Amino acid sequence: MIVKKEIMAGDILLELEDVHMYFGKVAALAGVSLKIRKGEIHSVIGPNGAGKTVMMNCINGLYKPQQGIVLYKGDRINHLKPHERARMGMARTFQKVEVFGGMTVMDNIRLGRHNHYRSGIFSGAVYIGKAKREELEHRQFIEEEIIDLLEIEHIRDKPVGMLPYGLQKRVELGRALALEPELLILDEPLAGLNLEEVEDMARFIIDVNEEPRWQVTCLLVEHDMGVVMDLSDRVFVLNFGNMIMDGTPDDVQQNPEVIKAYLGEEDLYATRK
Repeated sequence: MIVKKEIMAGDILLELEDVHMYFGKVAALAGVSLKIRKGEIHSVIGPNGAGKTVMMNCINGLYKPQQGIVLYKGDRINHLKPHERARMGMARTFQKVEVFGGMTVMDNIRLGRHNHYRSGIFSGAVYIGKAKREELEHRQFIEEEIIDLLEIEHIRDKPVGMLPYGLQKRVELGRALALEPELLILDEPLAGLNLEEVEDMARFIIDVNEEPRWQVTCLLVEHDMGVVMDLSDRVFVLNFGNMIMDGTPDDVQQNPEVIKAYLGEEDLYATRK
């Protein structure tokens, strides 16, 4: 059993106001509103096709909602592209692992540092002075903070495409952490993992959320209800693009609409064991 922390309500980091997203005549999101406070692990659950990934895409800029407002740190960001939102401190992992299979673990993670490089074209091209110092600093950060955290020292120089799926998931998480995000969007990080890998990934999420070095706010989309209820400070429930409720894990588990639409009696029992 994962012991969840107690947190005080912080400032709102991310807010959705009446967000609508249509594909033709299909409403993937129908007036969704959500507030995520700094320091939270805020999970999003719902059946397949509920609109969870669409909502994540609207948050990180892959989609632009036809109606509604996305606010980050109090600023409207509807017009910003994904890389611009990344510069503001927003990082993401995906349902299906998005890594560069022919590159090493270290090089994949280094790609996540691109927003932090400040050296000019000339010094970067000849690798002298500021560029060299900057490269060494970034490498030290990756080695001491990310590789140690994710326990992947033994595979740091291996091509990612040759690694088991569970380790590829760690590499993708490491690349997101290399951005040093304030908001980390995790789209089904446990999908396809065995029980041991699920426990490891859940521990990594807790660490990046709670450790003073990181203290990253997490937005988690996940189907594993046991992990969701153990990790989350709040749970947002979607069903066919509509919000059913947003509340504490205990409140969600006791809501008849949530049980009917998604949890079901068997899953509800499993989360309470």
